[in-house]
Amino acid sequence: MCAKATMDEFEALLQESFEIDTPEEGSVVKGKIIAIEAGQAIIDVGYKMEGRVDLKEFASPGQPAEVEVGDSVEVFLKLVENARGEAVISRDAARREEAWDRLEKAYAAEERVEGAIFGRVKGGFTVDLGGAVAFLPGSQVDVRPVRDAGPLMGMAQPFQILKMDRRRGNIVVSRRAILEESRAEQRAEIVGKLAEGDAVEGVVKNITEYGAFVDLGGVDGLLHVTDMAWSRVNHPSEVLAIGETVKVQVVKINKDTHRISLGMKQLQDDPWGDVEARYPLESVHTGRVTNITDYGAFVELEAGVEGLVHVSEMSWTKKNVHPGKIVSTSQEVEVMVLEIETAKRRVSLGLKQTQGNPWEGFAKNFPEGQTVEGEVKNITEFGLFVGLEGDIDGMVHLSDLDWNRSGEEAIQDYKKGDIVKAVVTDVDAEKERISLSIKALEGDPFADATAGVKRGAVVTVEVTKIEDGGIEVEYDGMKAFIRRSDLSRDRAEQRPERFSVGDKVDARVTSLDPKTRKLGLSIKAREIAEEKEAVQQYGSSDSGASLGDILGAALKDKE
Repeated sequence: MCAKATMDEFEALLQESFEIDTPEEGSVVKGKIIAIEAGQAIIDVGYKMEGRVDLKEFASPGQPAEVEVGDSVEVFLKLVENARGEAVISRDAARREEAWDRLEKAYAAEERVEGAIFGRVKGGFTVDLGGAVAFLPGSQVDVRPVRDAGPLMGMAQPFQILKMDRRRGNIVVSRRAILEESRAEQRAEIVGKLAEGDAVEGVVKNITEYGAFVDLGGVDGLLHVTDMAWSRVNHPSEVLAIGETVKVQVVKINKDTHRISLGMKQLQDDPWGDVEARYPLESVHTGRVTNITDYGAFVELEAGVEGLVHVSEMSWTKKNVHPGKIVSTSQEVEVMVLEIETAKRRVSLGLKQTQGNPWEGFAKNFPEGQTVEGEVKNITEFGLFVGLEGDIDGMVHLSDLDWNRSGEEAIQDYKKGDIVKAVVTDVDAEKERISLSIKALEGDPFADATAGVKRGAVVTVEVTKIEDGGIEVEYDGMKAFIRRSDLSRDRAEQRPERFSVGDKVDARVTSLDPKTRKLGLSIKAREIAEEKEAVQQYGSSDSGASLGDILGAALKDKE
């Protein structure tokens, strides 16, 4: 009876063992550590199977393994039995499978996961997410580039999963996303407490060409270079240093983007408040050249008050010269206030006004009629430009080169560099023009020759040339022309060929034009005038005397 009971129990146990399925390879099973030897843990996974796992598989990155005999653990069954009759198991694989399940749920729910950076690879770092290894790109470590990631290694911290692919075993995480989120919350809280116009203290965090970022206790504000001081600031480093504590005013807050604009000069007195009273028009002041451009130079009158000397107001004589050839940066110059626009914060200054107008000075030193001497600077189609005292030029027009020759002919006698003398004929300081005359040095031969001669007078001239249209004559060195129709009262005698070169003839002055320098002569007019005079003195043809008798009597009386 006892033997039969024993057999029944054995059959029951055997049947039970057949009913329990042997775990499949590639699955996670529970086991118990039964011994630790030679750096390995011997684990009983049931089913009369034991396997070995290196202790390092139980350790977190950078931490020692903390396991003891009797601990229950989950392992991954790779192989039920190897050549030595042992199960091939892995704690890392079990942790990885467990981690992937957990991470997929977190990724789907967009939840944060905890991990630790434990290695550096090309382009970033490796992160242990409790069994699964993820890639952390260098750009996702912090909100700003990190030069030394040493302090972050091995430290448990939250990450955001950006991408994961279980089939390929790829996971990409971000630490930056966590920081930006917490930073945004912190910014919103701080920005909510600030108001435009508040004066606050902050620490200079970074300096750029256009300004500086100031940490206001968890949120950064931009202090633009134009808001650092009322005076010109070429680079923010001239005023600030990284780490320096500064007092600033909140100029503007964008509640949507949480951007804060700051200012330092707003906490100082505005020098433009009474600038018109301190710098009245036409007053002269000493300033410092701060900047030079193609169109002029900026001159600082005092800290925060800067004016522009336009290129047209820099020199009386240097018209097409770059401002950099007249003044230099940091040079102290005397300037005159020409115009002030307080609303636009603009001051127009003049440099040449403090040096005196050279044309006015020339007019005072060299009045009209005075002789000057200078070098021929340029020759143009309309005259000569002569360099004069005060670095200015005067012009001799073609018509003022010679009395007797045309300007085109006379100008051929001159070349650049010649030293010439001329008479000042006109000075227009407003238009910056000086007119000169070379021919005036010799006096006007026309004026000399016609001095005392009036219209209607009879003069004696000498025939110098016979032409079809008349005769050319000369009077006291002046040339004149008597037309054919003016050669005689009698049409039959209006023949130029009846005269010879060298003949002396009397002619009546019909016109005298000093401007055109022309003398009008007529033999016909003289004859008509003599006839009228004879008629008046000796009677008229109506009294019975013939014209021949009258003219004969007049001629006899004249003899």
